[in-house]
Amino acid sequence: MEPVPSQMTVIGISKPGGPEVLLPETRAVPTPGPGEILVKVAAAGVNRPDVAQRSGSYPPPPGASDLPGLEISGVVVALGDGATRHKLGDKVMSLVAGGGYAEYCIAQDAQAMTVPAAFSMIEAGATAETLMTVWHNVFERGGLQPGETLLVHGGSSGIGTMAIQLAVALGSKVIATVGSQDKADACLKLGAMRAINYKTEDFVAAVKDATGGKGVEVILDMVGGDYIERNYDAAAMDGRIVQIAFLGGAKATVNFTKLMIKRLHHTGSTLRPRSNADKAAMVAAIEAKVMPLLSEGRIKPLIDGTFPLQQAADAHRRMETSQHIGKIVLTV
Repeated sequence: MEPVPSQMTVIGISKPGGPEVLLPETRAVPTPGPGEILVKVAAAGVNRPDVAQRSGSYPPPPGASDLPGLEISGVVVALGDGATRHKLGDKVMSLVAGGGYAEYCIAQDAQAMTVPAAFSMIEAGATAETLMTVWHNVFERGGLQPGETLLVHGGSSGIGTMAIQLAVALGSKVIATVGSQDKADACLKLGAMRAINYKTEDFVAAVKDATGGKGVEVILDMVGGDYIERNYDAAAMDGRIVQIAFLGGAKATVNFTKLMIKRLHHTGSTLRPRSNADKAAMVAAIEAKVMPLLSEGRIKPLIDGTFPLQQAADAHRRMETSQHIGKIVLTV
């Protein structure tokens, strides 16, 4: 292997603001600490939290890199003490607490996964964050079972497209909400049984129609706002609603009687501040239950497009149009 350089190019946030504040800078290549690995980055996924961090509304957790980027793929080029899961030269994909928009990035050895044989490095770079978010929220928190129906809001997003594939592959049915015909077509192609255009249809009525009046067992919601009460209406008895973002606002006026009458569970989570032990446990569960589907190529991230690392600002502009279908990826 070639020696690891002392300096690298990264994309920093020069000040809170629009995409134009994402600027290349030179930094020292970090050294992996105990339980860590250093990855030469091949690709880095672009996610909504990166946009929130850039605009100043989502600071990194204590001790994390101040650079954006929550998931990467690449090659292991250095090992910290006690890092035994991976070896030098291994191709890995990993969730990271920050620092992904760079030529080199530190990852936790226990959170890095071997790149499936069926995946390109670009696909691998677009996998870890959405896969862990969907696995934990839909299956661990939401308890989605085979035969049940999942409603995914934002079905054409990176998280939505992963949720559709994973739920269908594990024996559940999926209904997605989308904002255009192109997005509806993409969701149906991935296996959704119905795609509802929320601009022209009432999703509650459409869900009731699609489920014979019963409603859906699990709802994955990144919208919030007035969707909260409507989710209660669309849920089946004993339904589980899992909140992962509030793109439509974090406050709402809701008639909570529905929570009691339908025996609903309304929960939520964020991934980034979770402990390394929590994240490692999610990775272990994914490796046991989902990795075979990835290895066979039955589930792959849908890639909207790629941008060179230096054009991270353009990648953010693309995300902010909300026209993307699937994942946006930076290539290094």
